[in-house]
Amino acid sequence: MSTQPSAGSRILLGVGGGIAAYKSVELVRRLSEQGCEVQVVMTRAATAFVGPLTFQAVSGRPARVEMLDPGAEAGMGHIELARWADQILIAPATADLMARLAAGIADDLLTTLVLASPAPLAIAPAMNQQMWRHPATQDNLARLCARGVQVIGPGVGIQACGDEGPGRMLEPAEIAAALHPARPLDGARVLLTAGPTREPLDPVRYLGNRSSGRMGYALAEALTALGARVTLVSGPTALTPPPLEQVVQVETALQMHAEVIARAAACELFVATAAVADYRPVAPAETKIKKEHAALEIRLERNPDILAEVAAHRPAPFTVGFAAETERVEHYARGKLVDKGLDMIAANRVGGPRGGFEREENALTVLWSDGQRELPMMAKPRLARALAELIAERYLEHHAPSS
Repeated sequence: MSTQPSAGSRILLGVGGGIAAYKSVELVRRLSEQGCEVQVVMTRAATAFVGPLTFQAVSGRPARVEMLDPGAEAGMGHIELARWADQILIAPATADLMARLAAGIADDLLTTLVLASPAPLAIAPAMNQQMWRHPATQDNLARLCARGVQVIGPGVGIQACGDEGPGRMLEPAEIAAALHPARPLDGARVLLTAGPTREPLDPVRYLGNRSSGRMGYALAEALTALGARVTLVSGPTALTPPPLEQVVQVETALQMHAEVIARAAACELFVATAAVADYRPVAPAETKIKKEHAALEIRLERNPDILAEVAAHRPAPFTVGFAAETERVEHYARGKLVDKGLDMIAANRVGGPRGGFEREENALTVLWSDGQRELPMMAKPRLARALAELIAERYLEHHAPSS
């Protein structure tokens, strides 16, 4: 599996105020050659070593420096920029920057973005050898490592000040190669459904449900972050799809069925988060149904069971289902797991005061044949990342591709 950043990764490159900042220009080029989008954010001190226009020329994006830049805020504010990043890399990371990061200080644009972003953080230290060895710097290093920060380098050698020892920033090619460790789903082909379906009653009305698609879209993004190549088949939602391998928009259950079955044989992992309508009208009216009678009867017929059909395919992909229940959640979910021959099922309670459809947060009980795990109530993007990691764990254990 590759150790390179995947094509399309959005990297926020922070540039600290050290002489090694000149190397960061080449680092932008290296990352761009690997297909990454790079947004440079500089500290004020960094602009004394390399001008923002230089980074704009190599990245194709204006380098950001100021926290309260009216022109930048009108387009992409600091919170939007924090959400944009798949990865934050600070190179060079000076002793001062490391100290501020360790203390959680947010006194400029770069340190504020680090606190505001859920993206993983990597730093490439660069400083005088004595500064690197100082107990304060080593304490800050230990604190950052304990939080999961990836530390790339430093190297050992002759420094700009004439000293020799540890503290040199690694070369751009070394940093680019070390940035992303192998991701558990690198290259895995994932087919994922999300959102509701709409079953037309007439040209105006339809049968539907309360699914917003938030969980499915967040899970598609989380699986992509783990290296998967995700194709999303989505029912109608108000959401903007994340950057994925492919996005297919559908409306009805039959349309979703056709698009999924056409792609099922090519996927290695199928995740069915969509709330597909169980029934559809037998004969939708060709014109608007008028309010002429006290009662109206509509005859319904079963929609195909997309999840069960994919799970029955041979060879079957690793199949993950979802179950939204109002009562006896685990009981009904376990039944679906067995009856449909699934590898995993994620169950949640709907209709309560918290979580479920049209909410910003949710909780899941994830079941498989010989185990389960509880994912407590949390924001859906965070929950999606936890679920994606669990799916990857189970997928690799039972369906890892042969070497």
